Amino acid sequence: MTNSPAPAALQRAVILMVVISGFGLPLMLSAVNVALPSLAREFKMTAVTLSWVPLIFLTTSAATVLAFGRLADLVGRKRIFIIGTVGVVVSSVLLALAPNSIVLLALRGLQGVSAAMIYATQVAMLSSVYPPQQRGQAIGMMAASVYFGLTCGPFIGGWLVEHFGWRAAFLAHLPLSLFVLVYAAPRVTSEWTAELAGRFDYAGALLYAISIAALMWGGAVLPKHFGVALMIAGACGVALFFKHQHHRTDPLFDVSLFYTNRVFALSSLAALLMYATTYSTLVLVSLYLQYLKGLKPAQAGLVMLAQPLMSGLLSPFAGRLSDARVEPRVIASAGMAITGIGLYMLSALKPMTPLSYVTACLLTTGLGFSLFASPNANAIMSAVDKRFYGAASGAMATMRVLGQLCSMGVVAAAFALTIGPVEIVPETYPELARALRLSFTVAAGLCVLGIMCSLARGKMQ
Repeated sequence: MTNSPAPAALQRAVILMVVISGFGLPLMLSAVNVALPSLAREFKMTAVTLSWVPLIFLTTSAATVLAFGRLADLVGRKRIFIIGTVGVVVSSVLLALAPNSIVLLALRGLQGVSAAMIYATQVAMLSSVYPPQQRGQAIGMMAASVYFGLTCGPFIGGWLVEHFGWRAAFLAHLPLSLFVLVYAAPRVTSEWTAELAGRFDYAGALLYAISIAALMWGGAVLPKHFGVALMIAGACGVALFFKHQHHRTDPLFDVSLFYTNRVFALSSLAALLMYATTYSTLVLVSLYLQYLKGLKPAQAGLVMLAQPLMSGLLSPFAGRLSDARVEPRVIASAGMAITGIGLYMLSALKPMTPLSYVTACLLTTGLGFSLFASPNANAIMSAVDKRFYGAASGAMATMRVLGQLCSMGVVAAAFALTIGPVEIVPETYPELARALRLSFTVAAGLCVLGIMCSLARGKMQ
């Protein structure tokens, strides 16, 4: 561990490792989104079960990312990052060989745990080697790599699915992940841990994981009474977790930052709401284009790349704006508002809607997200002292994954309420259309709450 300014060579090595990883994992995730209809046909999956393919990945990621953020502070952020990368590679190969939907969902959960190790360490490593005046640009470069991965994923995934089947979508990122392990990681010669080690909170980690799992399982089986009970139990578990963490000297998650740091707390909440509104967009659009519009996977991928392409192009610019002392709340709030407009436009989709309208909607949401992500991340990391980088990075990853999880939870609930446990076939297309409209409408409404949090955070210190 070092607190002195990192040499330029180490900065380049860290950002190479983080950027390539940031590109490869979203590439695979968005490629799998395009593969969902093909996967559902082969395994005869119902609409609700199909929604669990992305949902279980996010559930296990959200349930474990906090623990890995804390563990990285104790044993080394680079070490946890490497273990996670290896886990993603292994689980991806096994997913491509899955014989049935049960095995696939189990392996998807394992892949989510591995990805959580990566999510919990990326920004922490960047913040460890880049000074505050360069951090926004570095985070913007990482964000751009994520969006370019999301941009390439639908097209590459669509092409792979058409020519080699859905299993190939899980392997799209392997060359990049192997490059990180073989070439980039060995050039990162430093390791970073927390200044004060402390102990790992096993009880808190278990309580948090069970609470998150209960919340998502409950949402997926609504409107059954069992689902309502699970969601109440999960919410109570999360509240108990916060109380438990607030009284520990070495917490798994330093919740004191939420009570004492207004900029950090509201920026984190704004991030959660932003991801809750946007993550499911490409999943829903993929289903819309392939089922209701009848497009082939590659054709759907071409339309879907509009949103992440816009985000990837503009994210570094937004990061530099926040470095130049343009208040993140101004940039991020504008981005949230633009995103809400795009989601409201998507709620009007019908089978006969022109593709040009769909593309315009995706460009709008992509523009909004690009203006939000980097400035908001810069505000979070700049609001805390260096000794809290690990905790802040873990909080960012937690808000991102929890937001994504909420986003897919809304989709699972909408599917359960409007379609039910049946396959998506032409006879159920009207119900699918209603589920899509409901999901986009709820997402647009959440943007209003996000704007309020973003504006209320105050000035970045």
